[in-house]
Amino acid sequence: MVMEEQISSAIVRSFFKKLESNLAVDVAVVGAGPSGLVAARDLAKAGFKVAVYESKLAPGGGVWGGGMLMNEVVVQDDAAEILHDFDITTVPLGNGYQTLDSVEMAAGLIFGARKAGAIIFNTVCVEDIVFHDSVVSGVVINWNPVRRLDMHVDPIVVTARAVVDGTGHPSEIVQKAVNKAGVKIDSPSGGILGEKPMWMEDGERTTVENTKRLFPGLYASGMAANNVQGGFRMGPIFGGMLKSGRKLARIIAEDLKR
Repeated sequence: MVMEEQISSAIVRSFFKKLESNLAVDVAVVGAGPSGLVAARDLAKAGFKVAVYESKLAPGGGVWGGGMLMNEVVVQDDAAEILHDFDITTVPLGNGYQTLDSVEMAAGLIFGARKAGAIIFNTVCVEDIVFHDSVVSGVVINWNPVRRLDMHVDPIVVTARAVVDGTGHPSEIVQKAVNKAGVKIDSPSGGILGEKPMWMEDGERTTVENTKRLFPGLYASGMAANNVQGGFRMGPIFGGMLKSGRKLARIIAEDLKR
């Protein structure tokens, strides 16, 4: 076999082995932002089978660009402890805050989730949910370039015991549950309230508070959780996102062990 054949064969065989072995998982995390990656890492480390689906080429969510393309971000002292679990470096600023390089943060969260055992599928979008007997039971996936080119290509299905909406501001997965399945979620209105304007302090607090199970099999973290419950946005401070992911991992682990 010539070198070109060996390389192509190795990629195809290895990828489809990975894909086939993750067609049924414990947890499907949609969106590889900071909350989703922390939740994925903690759940995988606890022994659960976790797959993460990121529609973009690079996982990491909104971390990479820092604030207005200045690649530094801020976290609170208590959230920095989560970053240190990933061996990510932070620099104390005083007054309860620390700063860090956004590229190191994104790369470190991705690496930590992957090394804990979570499988990350990038350029894969979730275009629908699986709904069995009034329970969210999986995700419907396709290649993101297929969606962008508006090609009529049928997707495939991954079953999951828990589905996490970590899609950020749009809450794409919860939108599908509310609009397509017609479910009433655990929010004041039974639907999605929508994100409020910037208020960093309150947004950081409510991001964690709003992280919860919304419906059997369906959970939300980070800005997706805040958008569902009508919380404020917070910009390039990420402590709430990190703590949201850690809180969600505990909730899901407890639910799946029952």
